[in-house]
Amino acid sequence: MKFCGIDLHSNNSVVVVTDETDRVLVSRRCPNQLTPILSLLEPHRAELVGVVVESTYNWYWLVDGLKAAGFEVKLAHPVAMKRYDGLKHSDDKDDATFLAHLLRLGILPTGYIHPPQERALRDLARKRIQLVRSRTQHILSVENIMARQFGQRVSCNEVKGLSATSVDRLGLPTDVALAMKANVAIVQALQIQIDFLEERLLHEAYLRPEFSLLKTMPGIGEVLATVIMLETGNIERFADVGHFASYARCVKSAHYSNGKKKGEGNAKNGNAYLIWAYIEAANFARRFSEDAKRFFEKKKAKTNAVVATKALAHKLARASYHILKEKQPFDARRCFA
Repeated sequence: MKFCGIDLHSNNSVVVVTDETDRVLVSRRCPNQLTPILSLLEPHRAELVGVVVESTYNWYWLVDGLKAAGFEVKLAHPVAMKRYDGLKHSDDKDDATFLAHLLRLGILPTGYIHPPQERALRDLARKRIQLVRSRTQHILSVENIMARQFGQRVSCNEVKGLSATSVDRLGLPTDVALAMKANVAIVQALQIQIDFLEERLLHEAYLRPEFSLLKTMPGIGEVLATVIMLETGNIERFADVGHFASYARCVKSAHYSNGKKKGEGNAKNGNAYLIWAYIEAANFARRFSEDAKRFFEKKKAKTNAVVATKALAHKLARASYHILKEKQPFDARRCFA
């Protein structure tokens, strides 16, 4: 049996193939092109147990290409892989060899590989979030200009309704008006693109039963249901509800020994988009659901508003897991019992 590890960089990849004794059979630095990498692995195809690729920012093309060529591909979880800190020497070849070594031992921590079509739709939802956040920055900039120049507050919707003509009517100094017009123009351009993306996302979301089920939860509308559904992917990849809540960053990270807190772990290990969605859902739920509001107020009385919001988000995350797992609508009595 043979094992392959690939240390992927921005413009090249180091490919290493080892045998059952960790002896390096092949070690070569290849350009980031699929053809030379496949040619290098082809003579070993029959004996290769798998190919390990580290989950870097640019792994899509390599993993998809290897899978399409018929190789068994594993996506290594970089945060979960720990090497001995006292090593005197380490290079790209060592890193690739280490990936193959973990695969041989059967202890390789892996990440989930979304199907390409699902991944593209998920990334489209992330792009929408990016554009909305950018739009918010420019809206806040306009609000700040209005506050500085007139001492007045304007709402988000009022800013969205501005145009170059309406800015001219405000009687602002020339340079200030030019700055505000720049913000307004960008807000309008971003809004057009956001509308395009939302139309595409909702068209795909309405075709899936999970979308309708998630919308039965308090605080979750079309946008949040789309984000949760696409970021979660196949619910069967989670062993239980606790693993899902942890992936959604809804559980605290703390290390205890002899009843005393000794430190914290990596609280950011998980999906940043899911925790954002559940925090947003919690803020809406406590406003429009009596059960959610009652739970929030009870928790807030014992702690504070931030902790109570996170606790409510945790409740909603666990509820959404059971909804997707059991394919049943939201049950408030079960959630807040």
